[in-house]
Amino acid sequence: MQPLNRVDRQLLAPGAYQTYSISQPPDTLVRTACEQAGCVAWARGWQSTIDESTPLGQQQAAYIRSQAGRTFREQRTGAGLTVFIFEARQRCFTDHQTRPQLYAVRDGDWRGNPTGRVRQHQRAADWVEDFGEHQLRLSDQQQKG
Repeated sequence: MQPLNRVDRQLLAPGAYQTYSISQPPDTLVRTACEQAGCVAWARGWQSTIDESTPLGQQQAAYIRSQAGRTFREQRTGAGLTVFIFEARQRCFTDHQTRPQLYAVRDGDWRGNPTGRVRQHQRAADWVEDFGEHQLRLSDQQQKG
């Protein structure tokens, strides 16, 4: 676990502070897009080699050709196998899962939240922007004295 960053001496009451946190629920998995999961197949493309001489291979090839909704090229090997070559930047066939991250901003510090106010950002970029704006306000206040 990462060490906490706390000021040694608190000069103001807890309500004068804001706490920014990122956490993950311990037992929660959500389906995620290939790009968010860091999927190599999504980034580089991939190949699926199918043996259409078997019933399973025939079903797989039929699905790819008519229902998969992916962009691909098709080639035959000398051994009679079908190779489907899929372009990069499209959803692969794996169901990726990840633990969601919760981006929160609450009033107060480690001693408590006197107002009870907690804001939850939906995107990391929004949380980062909020944090940056807060830092600028603190810097401006410090310069004014």
